[in-house]
Amino acid sequence: MRREEQIRLLRELMRHRDEGTNVDAGGHRRNPTDVYRSPEIAAQEWEHFFQGYPQLLGLSGDLPKPGSFVTSRDFGGPVLATRDAGGRFRAFANTCRHRGVVLEDRDRGEAERFVCPFHAWTYSNEGELVAIPKPDHFGTIDKACHGLIELPAKELHGFLFVHPDPEGTIDEAEVLGGLSDEFSSWDFGRLVHVGTDLYDMRLNWKLAIDTFGETYHFNALHKDTLAQGFYGNAQCYDIFGKNHRMILCLKSLDALRGQSEDAWHITDGGFPVYYLFPNVQVNVGATGVTLVRTYPDRENPGRSISRITFYSTEAAIGADPGLALQRARIFGDVIRDEDYKVAEGSQLSAEAGLQDYVIFGRNEPALHHYHNTYRRVLGMDELPLLEA
Repeated sequence: MRREEQIRLLRELMRHRDEGTNVDAGGHRRNPTDVYRSPEIAAQEWEHFFQGYPQLLGLSGDLPKPGSFVTSRDFGGPVLATRDAGGRFRAFANTCRHRGVVLEDRDRGEAERFVCPFHAWTYSNEGELVAIPKPDHFGTIDKACHGLIELPAKELHGFLFVHPDPEGTIDEAEVLGGLSDEFSSWDFGRLVHVGTDLYDMRLNWKLAIDTFGETYHFNALHKDTLAQGFYGNAQCYDIFGKNHRMILCLKSLDALRGQSEDAWHITDGGFPVYYLFPNVQVNVGATGVTLVRTYPDRENPGRSISRITFYSTEAAIGADPGLALQRARIFGDVIRDEDYKVAEGSQLSAEAGLQDYVIFGRNEPALHHYHNTYRRVLGMDELPLLEA
């Protein structure tokens, strides 16, 4: 993040604290609760957001060296991602070309060859079909035409993007929406994967996303956890295309007062949270990143899976990787046990039809942006701004 931008944001947080103000959307919006329960809307979201749009597979640290691989089934068909001998990030349908069997079941690891468990057809980590047992019995197969089905893949500023459609495209300007330079400055590619958790929750995927949309709730819901280190109801907010950036206010901001601005760093007093359309939160701390990706259950709009992945700097890991993961999981536990727990209550309310809409306040601009972005992509009317 540019030095002048860090200073601007920290000054803005100080101003909000001094004046008792917050970001202001200029009014409130009413969001119909059927978006959290409608099978028809859920089907459209799956098609447009999760099948027709690039998906974030993880950070570069998930594939730390040539021969590394990771797999995913989060957005439909099974995906196998590799880093080949030349260091290139590749992605493939994780299915054998013989009978369509899943090729690699492990979540991550190292391999130069992938052997199908059914008939031992063998593929390189570049997707080439390199061996077929008993070819004289099976019959003639052109190996060059039966490698793994490759998916569009791009490594952008430490992020690994995959398109679920082999004919799809990944446009950096679209997926990052003006954040390319800022992400490059963070050097996310240096971070090391330390662990992953899965949260299977009884709530619509957008309700999970909504919990990241404001700090208005910190002093109530998180009074014994996050509110010990954060000031609630004070933040910065900026939109970047379909994406956005929030800067949450750390109580350590107070220690910057009286210091030279030349010594300020954004993480000394702020906690950046980036949203990447449609389903990603990138939480940036002084020693690492917590990546939150939330996926719908295709069969049940009232269920979602959140994949919480933790990354740390080498220095933070030190001699004890387990301690680094333990520290990272503190934030993850708050998401699951506090944010998602109350959001499950919102899901119950939506499904019971107890109220027609929920309200997004003036101090919750991210919620306005989330839902109007979703609605625009689906061709729905935007939620009108109701003046307060």
